[in-house]
Amino acid sequence: MGIKDANNIYPLNEYAKKRWSPRAFAEKEVEAEKIRSLFEAARWSASGGNQQPWRFIVGIHPDHTWRGILEVLEESNAYWAKAAPVLIIACAKKTVNSGTGPNPSHQYDLGQSVAHLSVEATRLGLHLHQMGGFFPDKATALFAIPDDFKPMTVTAVGYLGDPAQLDEKQRKRELEPRTRKDFSDFVFNGKFGEELKIF
Repeated sequence: MGIKDANNIYPLNEYAKKRWSPRAFAEKEVEAEKIRSLFEAARWSASGGNQQPWRFIVGIHPDHTWRGILEVLEESNAYWAKAAPVLIIACAKKTVNSGTGPNPSHQYDLGQSVAHLSVEATRLGLHLHQMGGFFPDKATALFAIPDDFKPMTVTAVGYLGDPAQLDEKQRKRELEPRTRKDFSDFVFNGKFGEELKIF
């Protein structure tokens, strides 16, 4: 078992077990067919009312879009994300497609879509790291994102790199085992906070 494999208590599919978010990426191109499969997985995610509110701006190194996405990252993320060959801005449409009002599940649905993408990435031997540390207003201006769309995250995608390429602080985080809360902290029965006794 790898140091970053989930230390699961109960049976778990292999892609969920192996999925994690590295900062060290290899400077290796991601094949076009794999990129297509990532977005095929995202496309078939569930969404409220089948609104499919996700939109993705994809930069592939060294194209103009990739350079622009790197520019909208906070410095602490740009430091390591510059090695990732694919950078993606994930946006959510805030209104329903009929134009009659807000879509209350737009952020939830985008999250589901990216989760599907992340599992597919693991299946393909890729890794990704999602970031909230970017400047949404700068991204909106640079990529002409319409007012009814909200840029939510930037995701770095690529092949796993060498932790030695990171500074000491990031390298330590890269090599630490993954941890998760106990079931009693987040799975309830009855009132909020009351443990479900099957665990």
